[in-house]
Amino acid sequence: MSRRTVVSRQPVGPVVKLLALGLALWAGTAAADTRPARAQLNYLHHCVGCHGIDGAGAPAKGVPSMKGTLGRFLQVPGGREFIVQVPGVMNTPLSDRDVAELMNWLLPRVSESTLPAGLRPYDGEEIARLRGSRPSDVGARRQQLIDSGHAAGIAIEP
Repeated sequence: MSRRTVVSRQPVGPVVKLLALGLALWAGTAAADTRPARAQLNYLHHCVGCHGIDGAGAPAKGVPSMKGTLGRFLQVPGGREFIVQVPGVMNTPLSDRDVAELMNWLLPRVSESTLPAGLRPYDGEEIARLRGSRPSDVGARRQQLIDSGHAAGIAIEP
């Protein structure tokens, strides 16, 4: 004589549906929480060698500080574009999406007090478009933006 287990098929109750929804939301939140960690790891792997752990750079060696400066560039027309067209960003093997995540993570950490109000985050499409062109002379373009900032009363450190 064989034994059979009979499983009755009853409709999924509201408690089970609620648990499933909670699990799905938790999984989505857990995935979202990996973005800052991934951005920080990408900064450590691709940027810290020149800019340092705190973004201070090495100005005496030609590596500008980002501390308090990136937000000021964002206040000058053309500055948003420029900060992702510098050689380190242009030459990184990171995807456009990863660069966007990195910039969105980095800006408030190194320049929170100087970020313009209503700053919209970068996205992968914008990064792809901006990385599609670069200034022919990065140093000269940087100086133009600094001069434009000074003319508008925005103090950008050289």
